[in-house]
Amino acid sequence: MRRVTGIGGIFFLAKDPVALRAWYREHLGIDVQEWGGTAFTWVDAAGDPTQGTTVWSIGAASGDSFAPSTSTFMVNYRVEDLAALLQALREEGCNVLEKTDDSEFGKFGWVLDPEGNKVELWQPPEGQ
Repeated sequence: MRRVTGIGGIFFLAKDPVALRAWYREHLGIDVQEWGGTAFTWVDAAGDPTQGTTVWSIGAASGDSFAPSTSTFMVNYRVEDLAALLQALREEGCNVLEKTDDSEFGKFGWVLDPEGNKVELWQPPEGQ
């Protein structure tokens, strides 16, 4: 079974998300949208767009979206078979969170790494 196939997103928490988004926009040229982030389109070796994006987003540190982790970041990894991977991680003794999510955006599950960072695993919807 293939496990991680790519990075679906990188999420940050900030004390002042508006100011931090502005810094990234001004100094690194990231096209931060009204929703708080951007989606980088994947390209092939020739620079032509291919199917897929990587989301980059900054949210408010006051939320609990990364709980039970206390980290200020979370990486979302693309996977091919979320259920099989979560089962394998449980069998390997990993700290897999019981909650999963299935929506129009795909299937999501979470595991904590040995340092307590919440890792999001994402199986995109069919065809994406």
